[in-house]
Amino acid sequence: MTEPSKSGIDRKLNQNDLIVITGAGGFIAGALVRYFHDLGYTRIRAIDRKPLPQWFQRISGVECLTMDLGEKENAIRAVEGAAEVYNLAADMGGMGFIEHFRVECLRSILINTHLIEAAWRAGAQRYFYASTACVYNTELQKDPKVRALKESDAYPAMSERGYGWEKLISEMFCQEYWAERGLETHIARFHNVYGPHGTWFGGREKVPAAICRKVIEAKDTGKHEIEIWGDGTRTRSFCFIDDCVLGIDMITHCDKLIATPINLGSHELISINDLVSLVEDIGGVKLARRYNLEAPQGVAGRNSDNTFIKSVLNWEPSTPLRIGMVKTYNWIEQQYHDRKAGKWVVRD
Repeated sequence: MTEPSKSGIDRKLNQNDLIVITGAGGFIAGALVRYFHDLGYTRIRAIDRKPLPQWFQRISGVECLTMDLGEKENAIRAVEGAAEVYNLAADMGGMGFIEHFRVECLRSILINTHLIEAAWRAGAQRYFYASTACVYNTELQKDPKVRALKESDAYPAMSERGYGWEKLISEMFCQEYWAERGLETHIARFHNVYGPHGTWFGGREKVPAAICRKVIEAKDTGKHEIEIWGDGTRTRSFCFIDDCVLGIDMITHCDKLIATPINLGSHELISINDLVSLVEDIGGVKLARRYNLEAPQGVAGRNSDNTFIKSVLNWEPSTPLRIGMVKTYNWIEQQYHDRKAGKWVVRD
């Protein structure tokens, strides 16, 4: 597939049109802010409920606001004057978080409910919603050798409890706002996005970051063992952050993808055991493995069927997992040693 140039995307935007990005103190949205800033867009409003010092990235010249968008008044303020709204705000994390805090995950529906209504009332041109592969029917994901999931596999609905159901009903909001009210909406189902400038400790980190941290800790402490959640046979595909933000841009500015959920993920499937081996190789260490069969594990297998995205965009995420993991490992290793030395972690 030929990757189109970023400048070749017809965004129908002026450089000074206001772009609003929510969840911007977090991983993917923070990268998306930087992406549009680096393209030369001069008016970007970045919003997150976290205090500004806790944001992963803050970019000079970007309007940064601390707001809880679960409150209606804040959602209205957030989208004032917006040409485009990118909703990536959600209370979520890795499997440990979304299995144990389902109520918090479900409550994220308030963000999308208030924000999409406010965006429509404000006259926004486009609204992007960040969905997830967790919307897919869990009955189709009981085998590590799972067939890749295509977009229609979300129905009949049997989503991941909590987080998956919240995302699926929010997708429906986006579809109905287009059908009934004419707000142009776009929906991407993320498949395990990873990379630098994301959560890597504290309980909300996802598998690639958690494994990198555990390998780095084992090397540093000399305790050459690693705990793996489950038996290591579960399989996933992982999408590198650079592919993800480019994909968001392309999906949001494609007329064929209005109100149409689409996979945004890699088709490169790997088991957790093999992912650990990959990170061990990057770190130059071999660790004894302890399997915690009582830990949250998620579905047995999940992979992205990219037939649809290739047919519409002539593109799919293509960063090889090893290349992306090297970049991720190196960034986390620097963060780890800076934190150990008592340095304030620089997030830029």
